[in-house]
Amino acid sequence: MKSAFMAYFKERETEINGSLLAVLSGENLLFLGPPGTAKTQLAKNICQSIENGNFFNYLLTSFSTPEELFGPLSLKALEEDEFRRKIDGCLPTAHIALLDEIFKASSAILNSLLTILNEHKYHNGRELVDVPLLSVFGASNELPDENESLEALYDRFLFRYRLSYIQDDENFRDLLFRSPDEFEPAASLRVSAIYELRARAKDMPVDPDVEVIITELRKSLQLQEIEISDRRWKKVIQVLKVAACSSGCPTVDRTMVLLLQHMLWNLPEERETIRKIVFEFVISGGISTEKLRQEAEDLQAAVSIALKNELPVKIICDSCGEEFRLRQEIETHHISHPNHSYTLKMEGPSRIYPYDNLVKEIDSLQEAAGKTNTLPQAQKEVFETELKALSDRVERVKHRLEAERELLKNLMDANIWLSTLDRNESLLLHDTRSTELSELNDLISKSRLMLGIHSKQAQPEPQSELQPAKEAGKREMEKISVPDSGSGVNSFMKGIGSRFKFR
Repeated sequence: MKSAFMAYFKERETEINGSLLAVLSGENLLFLGPPGTAKTQLAKNICQSIENGNFFNYLLTSFSTPEELFGPLSLKALEEDEFRRKIDGCLPTAHIALLDEIFKASSAILNSLLTILNEHKYHNGRELVDVPLLSVFGASNELPDENESLEALYDRFLFRYRLSYIQDDENFRDLLFRSPDEFEPAASLRVSAIYELRARAKDMPVDPDVEVIITELRKSLQLQEIEISDRRWKKVIQVLKVAACSSGCPTVDRTMVLLLQHMLWNLPEERETIRKIVFEFVISGGISTEKLRQEAEDLQAAVSIALKNELPVKIICDSCGEEFRLRQEIETHHISHPNHSYTLKMEGPSRIYPYDNLVKEIDSLQEAAGKTNTLPQAQKEVFETELKALSDRVERVKHRLEAERELLKNLMDANIWLSTLDRNESLLLHDTRSTELSELNDLISKSRLMLGIHSKQAQPEPQSELQPAKEAGKREMEKISVPDSGSGVNSFMKGIGSRFKFR
């Protein structure tokens, strides 16, 4: 089904995944975007892929009445002093519904709509009717204004996607000149099979690392002042179970968490922030290479200051005007600009020095001031201990990333709900993290060199060439503990180990 939809609906892989998963999990989906982006056609054809599915489509306005959605009043019932509607062919009897301009619903419609969306029930007079809705697709050009009733409606849509027009020229040509006018679904879904899937998914186990990731993710979003209701978090877990079950996976693994990027944002401007945070937690459990880099840079700055690397006078590049406070800054600048000359800002007339003469003048001034580039042994040992501890942490994270890459790739290949873009970006982020950690080792080595300490080469992890990568990774995960990301890391690593057992 996915392949057929993707061949026809260009640049809609993510939305197709979300639409099908929303139907399977019984959640509602919201499309934000301009008209003419195939929202109605996509929802209609997904409904046609359901055996004997009823599709209901309506464009709401502020003047829409309940009769238009829920059916006209039954005259026969009125004769018997009963208030009842004839709901056949209307929203209460649909399997899939598309409500365009959903946020323009009038208050007369809103209360019944909230009950249908959340409980799948409709009060038809004295009778409480079960609504067969698998999913409601909402569409809007804009988000609702600050209105408590509309915010409640908005919260009912777990999946949220922002659509735009086709960007790629080749896809645009295919749409205009090569794609057939009508879409024919390649397969069909039985409603009974969907309910069977949901029942099986309820007992789907969740990996320990997924529990850690989601707990830490919630904390991270709260720090960003992004609040998610408890109801949405509960629904999110059920969706992840359905995603794992329909993919044929033994558990909810951490690649399923990547789907949360489409379920957690409230405002469009939050999307990229949430996407970035989700990817960071999935790839390395929230361990930030930025944090490690900041520690390495801070430590190097402390070493520089301790070594009396502060310049005795302010120095300015005579060629580009850049100012320097540390000797190392001048050395770095000289490597990039070997022909630049420098001026010492001192009392009296300033002189211009080429780099070699400048170094001699700085040494002379520091000697005159009684400064030397040596450290007491005790202070040197303190720096050496801190550098070793940081280096060990970097190496542990690096070994872990190397050990888990193949596992991560296999898990993503098994997850049918990930888009090609998400797969590629995950592996790219993983490889980027490994590169950043190598750069951190170089930074630590420079600090050691400044102290006159010879860098100790990290011992490679012993691995048999014939040993399966998964078993090697499992042993590595069991002995690694990375303290810099908090108490959740050990649980995260246990979860990784469980994935090897399942595989």
